[in-house]
Amino acid sequence: METNPIPILTIQTTPFDDQRPGTNGLRKKTAVFESKKNYLQNYIQSLLSSIDLRDRQGCTMVVGSDGRYFSRAATEVIVQMAAANGIGRLVIGHNGILSTPAVSCIIRKIKAIGGIILTASHSPGGPGGDFGIKFNVANGGPSPDTVMERIHQVSRTLEEYAICLDLHIDLSCLGRHDFDLENKFKPFRVEIVDSVEIYLNMLRGIFDFGAIKSLLTGPKQLKIRIDAMNGVMGPYVRRILCDELGAPANSAVNCVPLEDFGGQHPNPNPAFAAPLVDSMKGGEFGFGAAFDADGDRYMIMGENGFFVSPSDSLAVMAANLSCIPYFSQRGIRGFARSMPTSTAIDRVAKAMKVALYETPTGWRFFGNLMDSGRCSFCGEESFGTGSDHIRDKDGLWSVLVWLSILAVRKQGVEEIVRDHWAKMGRNYFCRFDYEGVDSRAAYYLMRDLEAVITDKAFTTQKFSVGNNIYSVEKADNFEYIDPVDGSVSRKQGLRIIFTDSSRIIFRLSGSGAGTGATVRIYAESYERDPERHNRETQVVLGPLIAIALKISNIHERTGHRGPNVITCDQSSTAHQGPKSLSSLF
Repeated sequence: METNPIPILTIQTTPFDDQRPGTNGLRKKTAVFESKKNYLQNYIQSLLSSIDLRDRQGCTMVVGSDGRYFSRAATEVIVQMAAANGIGRLVIGHNGILSTPAVSCIIRKIKAIGGIILTASHSPGGPGGDFGIKFNVANGGPSPDTVMERIHQVSRTLEEYAICLDLHIDLSCLGRHDFDLENKFKPFRVEIVDSVEIYLNMLRGIFDFGAIKSLLTGPKQLKIRIDAMNGVMGPYVRRILCDELGAPANSAVNCVPLEDFGGQHPNPNPAFAAPLVDSMKGGEFGFGAAFDADGDRYMIMGENGFFVSPSDSLAVMAANLSCIPYFSQRGIRGFARSMPTSTAIDRVAKAMKVALYETPTGWRFFGNLMDSGRCSFCGEESFGTGSDHIRDKDGLWSVLVWLSILAVRKQGVEEIVRDHWAKMGRNYFCRFDYEGVDSRAAYYLMRDLEAVITDKAFTTQKFSVGNNIYSVEKADNFEYIDPVDGSVSRKQGLRIIFTDSSRIIFRLSGSGAGTGATVRIYAESYERDPERHNRETQVVLGPLIAIALKISNIHERTGHRGPNVITCDQSSTAHQGPKSLSSLF
């Protein structure tokens, strides 16, 4: 306990006009947070002030980071400001490290009012990289729109912030640390906790660890390769997969969290996790996985480099949840997916006779469904999957689901996926990202395209491309009515659905720290015939892509010659795109 009370200071400031949080909180270039005077302090004050004073006084909050550059400095500011704003207790991961799933887990375990996560997800780190601040609320999930709007409104008129500049904490020192503050009757407490233990205990209650350990250590040991991409997941992979479940230590690579992620893009797709892809192509390993910087996204690969797309992973996991004790004991109440995610899981839901909810992009939309008991399992096409065990997507949990399925079914990854296609059909799927688009150009592109597809005449349109004819069945700007509270989310993406279940979707992304906007185009085609499940993605989706380019004129209107990133169910490539698909542009 400090002998002299620490003073609480009030610092004058001026508001910033660019602190509206997006889908993943507030994300900017690191230099903005580091160099703009009071930029970080303003946003933290806006976040804290958005919480009702009666709820804030004496409450508990969780703080964690993915270990990226500027996280330690930002964590100290958060501690100083939380103390000055009446927070009673902060729970922080050892060395400031906590994965996003672990933050959600701890919030729920200790009934905290919320948690602050310092991450820019899969974006690069370092002084020239990105930095972000997410706020998860009391259910453990991302902030709903109402909370983000409150934060933004406070930020627009903020004139001062409160801080205890003399309060300092050693993030490497586990245990409780109490601080006496001026004019406070109770001390302010900081608890530095083991980054993995609480989360690990939760997983022990979900999975059959014995079965997974037998898979990884038995006479027919499955050799695995796990790439933590020098993000937050290194300590979790080492502790859980290696120490707890018996995988050899050399199964895990890039497990030391680095401020710049080793100069790499911590993005778990085949383009940025190329070393893992190369390792898997060698045939030595039967299972591979990679995680993003904060541990909520993941990628699955099978022997010989067989890539499992996020949408296929979601559907296969849904169809095999009975392999997990958590679900076999509790039952399955429903599935949910974001609107752009492929409809593969819809077919699983129909076969299992459970409800399927289609939501806008953003994990926060799943929270109400899970809190009300409507949804047990959910996911997005952007490599995120989770369930009602927490309220955020969970990369390592997803990997353990896959390992559980392998242990029960005694089949390889590719065999399981192909068996799924044979039973349910295959959904060919691809996403095209146009990044750094002029914001006005992106706005008018989407506005004009909406006018085209919502015209009554469009629903009678037929598009002929080669030997393919596509008849429009429905076209709209997706609108979501929350079945729990009746709230309405409008303009969530332009959809064109054809009579053969093919889809084209256009959406403006709500995340990212770079300049300009990101326009995403999604193409999907369903194939029931098993004889046609080995076709090239280019052949299947080429006609739909041609239609999308024709009706949007995206290249002419944005000045882009093609997408910056292509992510599809066979491969992912940054900038130039897969050879089989880049020729379409």
